[in-house]
Order: sequence, then C-alpha cells, then structure tokens
Amino acid sequence: MLHADHALAQRLERTEARSNAAFVETRAYQQLGSGATWRRIAGAFVLFDGHASPLTQTFGLGLYEPVSAAELTEIEFFFLERGAAVMHEISPLADTALLPLLAERGYHPIEYTSILYRPLTPDYQPATQSNPQLSTRRIGVGEELLWAQTAAAGWSTEMPGLADFMLEFGQLSAHSAGAAPFVAELQGQVIATGGLFIYEDVALLAGASTVPAGRRQGAQLALLDARLRHAAAQGCTVAMMGALPGSQSQRNAETQGFRVAYTRAKWMLGQPAS
Repeated sequence: MLHADHALAQRLERTEARSNAAFVETRAYQQLGSGATWRRIAGAFVLFDGHASPLTQTFGLGLYEPVSAAELTEIEFFFLERGAAVMHEISPLADTALLPLLAERGYHPIEYTSILYRPLTPDYQPATQSNPQLSTRRIGVGEELLWAQTAAAGWSTEMPGLADFMLEFGQLSAHSAGAAPFVAELQGQVIATGGLFIYEDVALLAGASTVPAGRRQGAQLALLDARLRHAAAQGCTVAMMGALPGSQSQRNAETQGFRVAYTRAKWMLGQPAS
C-alpha cells in the first residue's frame, strides 16, 4: 500500500515544484530580461515567473520544515520587490502552525486543487482500453511549436483571450529540462497533448489539452495510458496529477486508478476582492 501520508506529500510536492522550477529556468535562459528566478526558503520552493504566470508562488511551504515569521517575511519580500502578488500552495499535511501565521498576516484562500496519485509497477496495465483509432507518441526534436499550438488551441475555449499566453507557455514547457511531451493523433492529425515530468521515481502528469474538433474521441485516456506506460518503464513507482475538486478531470483520473491524496489550498496575501 502507498499511503497518503506526510512522506508521500513531500514526494508529490517536490516533484511538482521541481517541474515548475525547470520551467522557470527555461524562461530565464530563453528570455534574458524576464527576471525569472527561483530559490528555496524554509524548505519551500519560491518561484517568480512573471506577474501573470500561475507559477509565481511557493510550493511546499511548511511541508519540509517549520516556517518562522522572519522566513515568511523574507518570502514575501521576494515577491513584493518584484511587484508580484504573494501566493502559497499549502498542503493540509504542512506544519499546523502555518495556517494561524498566515491568517495573522492577512492571507485568505482563493482556490483548491485535488492532488491525486496512484502506484506504478513495471507491469502497469490500463484500467480501460482507449480508442484503437488513436495513436500516441512522444514528440520529436523540432515539434515543440506543434505541441504548444495544439495545447493552446485546446485551452483557448476554456480561457478565451489567453491564446498568445498559452502558446508561449506551451513552448517553454515543451523545452523544459526533464519534460516529456506527448501527442495523440487521429487519422494522422494531432488532436491532443499531454505533458510528463519525472523527478526521482515520481511522474507528474500535466498539460492535458484537446482541440475542440478532436474531443469525445478518447484522446486524453490514450495519452494518460501512454504516459503511465512510459513512466513505469522509466522506473517510476508513483504517478501524480492535479485537478479541480469534483471535476471531470478528477473523475477521469479516478477511473484509471488514481485517488485523492489531499486537497491543496492556495493562499493569497491581501484583502479578498469585494
């Protein structure tokens, strides 16, 4: 059994943080004036990827070691001196003294994320079979733009007006160290994307997107199967992903053997919007 305990939470949060840190490093390398950077403070991963980036926040705060008021001030200054909002993704398995400290300083929760996991073994087999008309593969060198364009086309219906942002985000993600981007094809046409990042023996699944015309074909199920097979072949013993609590993405993951490890809350410094 792989229990959803403090040790597992540390592994899962570290993997996601390492993935995001690799992304920040890619932006810093490709966009020299971006100011993208990250560091560790009080055990937490503290990332700045630009004011509009969802990665500009901390991961693992209070999960690896207790956080003092002075250390929290240092973290806050890291963001504030760059003109960014101060946000923290907090696992419920973090140090219990952290939440009162956040409340005292004027933080409030703004969103929740279900963190799901499942064990992996070398003989991994999918719970359900995917559409045989679909094929999946890892992208080749030079296909990063194709992957990003497909991902952006899928996300554009969910986030209108953010097409350019998602296209740039997708390209950086596909180029990040440790990334293994996958695509699904139907009759020779790329219709969906899925990302994979491996740290030690944990596989993080992200970047799921399907173009509108390619939906309801089972593309994401096929990509989930392909990435889990690849991760198992690389020696991973656990896979993880994040989803909106109660969403279709969470239900799809649960049908494939994932279960909720915990629900994470994002805390933001400042007064809630009226």
